Amino acid sequence: QVQLVESGGGLVQAGGSLRLSCAASGHTFSSYAMGWFRQAPGKERDFVAAITWSAGSTYHANSVKGRFTISRDNAKNTVYLQMNSLKPEDMAVYYCAAAKSPLTVGRVGRAYEYDYWGQGTQVTVSS
Repeated sequence: QVQLVESGGGLVQAGGSLRLSCAASGHTFSSYAMGWFRQAPGKERDFVAAITWSAGSTYHANSVKGRFTISRDNAKNTVYLQMNSLKPEDMAVYYCAAAKSPLTVGRVGRAYEYDYWGQGTQVTVSS
């Protein structure tokens, strides 16, 4: 059974920073893609960022480029999302996801391409 556990969410003022972590257990992810998605109340789940586990290629949604950075630590089976210059519109529940298959750039942004999901962590940004 694959488990993904997010942490690091919380309340931050606009312009501030947070770092989310996603610890994976129960399987090796040497060739898996890992992604971050977010969902605000009443809205769809949106792609934020993704990283291929072995190659280290990263992808970021246009809305977060230059502010958010996805990274990974293979030894710890952990993926991070560094979020800087946070805006009120970044407020959402952030979900970590893992894909069993390596994903191409055209697929990393699609939630249905991911096989495992964490429980989510709330990020609240005050203006």
